Amino acid sequence: MVNNTQASFSLISRNPDVLTCIANLSSDEVFTPPDVANKMLDLIEDSWREDHNGEIIWSNKNVKILDPFTKSGVFLREAATRFIKGLEDEIPDLQTRVDHILSTQIYGVGITTLTALLSRRSLYCSKEANSPHSVTKAFDDESGNIWFERTEHEWIGATTFVDTADKSGSTFRKGTNGKCKYCGAPQVVFDKDERFETHAYAFIHTDDIAKRLNEIFGGEMQFDVVIGNPPYQMTDAAGGGVDSSIYHLFVNMAKQLEPRYLSMVIPSRWMGGATRGVGDFNGFREKMLKDQHLRTLVDFPDPKEVFPGVTITGGVCYFLWDSSYFGDAKVITMREGESTIAMRKMDEYDVFVRDNMAAQILRKVQSKGEASITEMLTADTPFGIASNFDGHRDKKLKGDVSLYYSRKGKRDISFIERDSINKNSHLIDKWKVLTPSGYDGGQKIPYIVLGKPWICPPPSVSTQTFLAFFVESENEALCLESYYRTKFFRFLVSIRKITQNGFRSTYQFVPQQTWDKAWTDEDLYKKYKLNKEEADYIEYMIRPMVISNESDDE
Repeated sequence: MVNNTQASFSLISRNPDVLTCIANLSSDEVFTPPDVANKMLDLIEDSWREDHNGEIIWSNKNVKILDPFTKSGVFLREAATRFIKGLEDEIPDLQTRVDHILSTQIYGVGITTLTALLSRRSLYCSKEANSPHSVTKAFDDESGNIWFERTEHEWIGATTFVDTADKSGSTFRKGTNGKCKYCGAPQVVFDKDERFETHAYAFIHTDDIAKRLNEIFGGEMQFDVVIGNPPYQMTDAAGGGVDSSIYHLFVNMAKQLEPRYLSMVIPSRWMGGATRGVGDFNGFREKMLKDQHLRTLVDFPDPKEVFPGVTITGGVCYFLWDSSYFGDAKVITMREGESTIAMRKMDEYDVFVRDNMAAQILRKVQSKGEASITEMLTADTPFGIASNFDGHRDKKLKGDVSLYYSRKGKRDISFIERDSINKNSHLIDKWKVLTPSGYDGGQKIPYIVLGKPWICPPPSVSTQTFLAFFVESENEALCLESYYRTKFFRFLVSIRKITQNGFRSTYQFVPQQTWDKAWTDEDLYKKYKLNKEEADYIEYMIRPMVISNESDDE
């Protein structure tokens, strides 16, 4: 006789669903709404059906699914619910079916003690898999297939040390300022005692993830599907506001498991920004763009369409990676509930042009083969002067140059000795148009994209707060400023500017113009032969930049 009380989670609708109501732990560890989890499972279902002659994946009793960073258990719960329906004909007895699914098909790795308990509660209807209240009788231990144990960081590279002792009183020398060899977490922040979570996520703290999972689950584990929503970054405000992206480490590690399908929710900021170094997460963007196993990418420029109430700069996306697929990706861009769909070659550019219409416009602009405006733009910290520099003076002395800076959102001018400028000193006597190096253009359409420009006559320099375009004359500076203010200019910048940071490379797609006239959007639309739909799209996406005499960046 079937125990309908124990198996009731598959039969009774959850109204309201508790997983739609729980608050996020932080903006780094975000709970996935059930509807998003189900859309990701739908992608896998559709792909499996297409690749397996119409078979429904949920009717296959041998399929194994892993969420390697489960938080609420929503992916596992929804997958289990689908299996329970799909295997009804093959395993008619409900309790037998539930036991089979939960013990041989559904697996998870918790990221903290709390989330492991929450995931077990979602999947087994009990925080203990072997309790009398659990929907399955297949487990002898309380963890079931939702594993969690405290994992420690492995510190390397320390240069300062202290003498300390272990629990038994044995003394040893311990480094204090190292970094974790696996995730890069700074020791000064995350080397905590047992009262605190280490945030040393087990899935990325190993040299051999396949072997480690075999040890955890007690057998040879080959997962058909790896799915989930990884932690996005290492943040500890109490320890000094550390902020280091780690979601790419989970993606890279999951691929090492060689699943048939991989699907994850991650921030979209990997698509743009800096082209090398930190902004590219040590080549993660390049690997993603060149990976032709990427079958589907669903992108949300406004993250609140996925995670209401959570701020994630640059938006979020989820993707389907298919080990058997090879070709262009189906890119779905979601804005205000509406979608645009296109098959895209992901590595057309060194960053991903996430907007299908933007890619169409950019192709027209680049067809002219004009030089990039970055050739007349400095890099970060153009004159070697930090934003918090305080060695300037209010009164100009002989031989001084003007120093343009901003403090607390207000722009001002002071003076500094010419001889103290050691970086780009050949630009001191050029006319300049300054652009803020960091500006949050917002995530709601229409975007402003950039802060207001600032024309600086020579001799002049600026602090790190700005990047500097340089030209020969005041008239050229005025022409350049008019170009900067156009929606066309800022639209091309927006393609690469996915966060508030405005690196030099952010302007790579903007072509140079002749500096003998004031530029308007109408001039530029005509020059690049943009049709009405393309011009209207730019007008819709970009906010006008109002000219005023105010000195701040608002």
